[in-house]
Amino acid sequence: MDAAVFIDRDGVIIKNRPNYVRSWQQVAVYPQAVKALARLSSSPYKVIIVTNQAGVGRGFFPLSLVEEINARLVQIIETAGGRVDGVFVCPHSPQEGCECRKPKPGLLLQAASCLHLALHRSFMIGDALSDILAGRLAGVRDALMVRTGRGRQQLKEWAPARLAPFPVYRNLSEAVQAVLVSDAVGSPDPLISTEDPAAGW
Repeated sequence: MDAAVFIDRDGVIIKNRPNYVRSWQQVAVYPQAVKALARLSSSPYKVIIVTNQAGVGRGFFPLSLVEEINARLVQIIETAGGRVDGVFVCPHSPQEGCECRKPKPGLLLQAASCLHLALHRSFMIGDALSDILAGRLAGVRDALMVRTGRGRQQLKEWAPARLAPFPVYRNLSEAVQAVLVSDAVGSPDPLISTEDPAAGW
């Protein structure tokens, strides 16, 4: 079974928008993220995008729009030398109480079932505490947070008494580098942050 790197979309690969990304014209890709995915493509990890899109459930835009944006984003990643082995979307609003909306682990579990992934050897990278929780609930080896997107604000809300420490990196590029270095040295241990999670409180 293959290991995977699960990656949140908004705030990690593309910039967040306050009221959702509602068209391709609103997509702003982080250049460092595309380069990071190109580096990751030569690794044995499956690259999986897992994204909450509550705007669908709230009626702001159809699921077909999300799928179109994701397809065009994957094309950009592939053109730059990267690859995406799967995209899994939660289209539900928080009020629907689904099992796939992060922080629940449903998206990761779906991907693991469909693609025969070894979750205990996989990683989750996101910009929110919900990404960290989803990764941990799914049983991944480690869940990493980046400071792009909502990361900086989310770290201000981090309560060590409720959530054990997690590795923090400036962006997807640094997070991917940490994963690849860890894999190269063959260490099964959790990753170490390049930054203090509480910095800037």
